[in-house]
Amino acid sequence: MNDFRVRPYALTGGRTRSNVTLDIETIVTTNEEVARDPMTDTLEHRTISALCRDPHSVAEVSARLRLPLGVVRVLLADMSDLSLITVHRNEETEGSKPTTALLERVLAGLRNL
Repeated sequence: MNDFRVRPYALTGGRTRSNVTLDIETIVTTNEEVARDPMTDTLEHRTISALCRDPHSVAEVSARLRLPLGVVRVLLADMSDLSLITVHRNEETEGSKPTTALLERVLAGLRNL
């Protein structure tokens, strides 16, 4: 559920890109071993960390938080840079494209939301 009371682009400081490229099917999980830094601990980070205690795809995080995919990608990339989440690179690709089986699982997961 989206409890954020500001415009989505404000959550990213107006940024639409980040250092890390995250595909919609990329799975992320919370890194429970990292110590929280009060200077970088935000409501968005806490919300995503709570959600990602269980593995979620980037698309699922976007859907569950009701935030645009681009905003979630930037937030997750920031969290990855801070080691707050673990990004699980997908092995199910054919060249640079995801397999049909993977896309079907992502679609099924989104439908279950």
